[in-house]
Amino acid sequence: MEIERKYLIRRLPADLDTYPFHEIEQGYLCTSPVVRIRRQDDSYILTYKGSGLMTREEYNLPLTRDSYLHLKEKTDGYLITKRRYVLPLSDGLKIELDRFAGTFEGLFLAEVEFPDEETANSFTPPDWFGTDVTFDGRYHNSSLCRTGVIPE
Repeated sequence: MEIERKYLIRRLPADLDTYPFHEIEQGYLCTSPVVRIRRQDDSYILTYKGSGLMTREEYNLPLTRDSYLHLKEKTDGYLITKRRYVLPLSDGLKIELDRFAGTFEGLFLAEVEFPDEETANSFTPPDWFGTDVTFDGRYHNSSLCRTGVIPE
């Protein structure tokens, strides 16, 4: 089960480049239900995500590089590329801050994953976070890949 909140960014942390990051490329074989392939650095993953906005099922399976490249040719819509910075928060939580590239250059989204809905609902975001878009499906990567448009 995945429980996460998603935010636009008001301003980037001044020390962002001091945090570890991953280079991510992902595409979608299906968006309802979500079936995604992802390259994260040198790892390859097939993901199934159930329906939902803040809480939903998620299953990950490893892929080989060859199987990733084979499936990449079969993806629909726009390929998503981004750099994901990982910033620690208190209580063992972390911020995954995505700086999108390519088609979605200029979009920044922060996600925080939680152990339960109570923690997610009581979360107070840092002051540099902007609008909470958790319940706005237009900001799901699976929606972005279909439209090729950054929501306003």
